[in-house]
Amino acid sequence: MAETIVRIVPEKNEGERLDKWISAQEDIPLTRTVLQNRMESGQVTVNGKQVAKNYRQHGGDVIEITMPDPEPLELVPENIPLDIVYEDDDLLVVNKSKGMVVHPAPGHTTGTLVHALLYHCGDHLSGINGVIRPGIVHRIDRDTSGLLMIAKNDIAHQKLSKQIQEHTFTREYQAVAMGRFLQPEGTVCAPIGRHPTDRKKMCVIEKNSKQAITHYWIIQMYKMASHLRLRLETGRTHQIRVHMAYIGHPILGDAVYGKAFPGIEGQCLHAAKIGFIHPTTGLYMEFESALPEYFKKVLRKIQN
Repeated sequence: MAETIVRIVPEKNEGERLDKWISAQEDIPLTRTVLQNRMESGQVTVNGKQVAKNYRQHGGDVIEITMPDPEPLELVPENIPLDIVYEDDDLLVVNKSKGMVVHPAPGHTTGTLVHALLYHCGDHLSGINGVIRPGIVHRIDRDTSGLLMIAKNDIAHQKLSKQIQEHTFTREYQAVAMGRFLQPEGTVCAPIGRHPTDRKKMCVIEKNSKQAITHYWIIQMYKMASHLRLRLETGRTHQIRVHMAYIGHPILGDAVYGKAFPGIEGQCLHAAKIGFIHPTTGLYMEFESALPEYFKKVLRKIQN
């Protein structure tokens, strides 16, 4: 039977967005995105009435949040080896290989990271993102290699998601981009949204978009390409790939936003570092992943 959580908005929180206020409650493990979806479906009400997802609350508002029973998980765990960098009772950090899909999607119903996590963790994965994405706090593309953080419970998931929303979560990448840069470092600040004609792609666009910021530093420039270090300030879909293509330096091997590269399947992009505040201990933790062999091979190739 579904549980209903009731909250009364304090006077001091008058005028705040309801989704933001609820997501800050530690005993309500729901992200703002999930809350907005539930507000639109009537699972979150104010004084007995459905409200818009951008509703600003009033002191004394009675908030009712319906927490439905978890759906039975139908995915079959698969014994796929995982490169685990760190693990405890709240989370684990894994080093994903290039070519592995993070969660099930059309055309990728088996062999994903989620299938491997279900085998390794059993039912010790957060359920905030639903049955298809248990434990998944953030994602990287199939052909991007590197570090991913996985939440084992809903409280950890909520706290880690909040760090991403507040841009306090460290995410650094290394990439090989086409061409030579005029400056040794730079920042791309351009909004990203869905492509108006190709719904599978993202693009820099003003309408129906969200602000996106990417910082980059040149590690080494070669004749036809450059080795970069990049840091995400925001985390939009395909952000680095879109931003680099936007400034005329698409990621090497990215056939979607640039051109394919002989001998490499997909973009040369590696999630090299992540850092976050542990949801239970409150301590800052940081992990790094060495460049994988495919990336080193590309560097050797462009050096020659």
